Amino acid sequence: MAGVNKAILLGNLGRDPETKYTQDGKAVVNFSIATSEKYKDEERTEWHNVVAFGKLAEICGKYLRKGSKVYIEGALRTSSWEKDGQKKYRTEVIARDMQMLGGKEQPKQPADNFEDDIPF
Repeated sequence: MAGVNKAILLGNLGRDPETKYTQDGKAVVNFSIATSEKYKDEERTEWHNVVAFGKLAEICGKYLRKGSKVYIEGALRTSSWEKDGQKKYRTEVIARDMQMLGGKEQPKQPADNFEDDIPF
């Protein structure tokens, strides 16, 4: 029986993406996304580790910045290792699709000078 492993996140980057390259030149980018939900009178923030590869990694590294609002679709992957005799775990979202949200920030325009319109 086949299963489905799909994660969908909509949140803000907690830090600038960190881009590295494999020995064969393939881009790998890591970043974290914060998602928030309200429960009664409390707001809870959850942090998610995201990894992207190849062309998607290059795009994420080039255009995303801390605070960017982003939509990510991907799959969950948990890895484990042993450190100092203790088993450690890390769960990541392997990004397959990314959409930047919020649009481009417009540069601030100087206020119009209305002094010429003053009738006195």
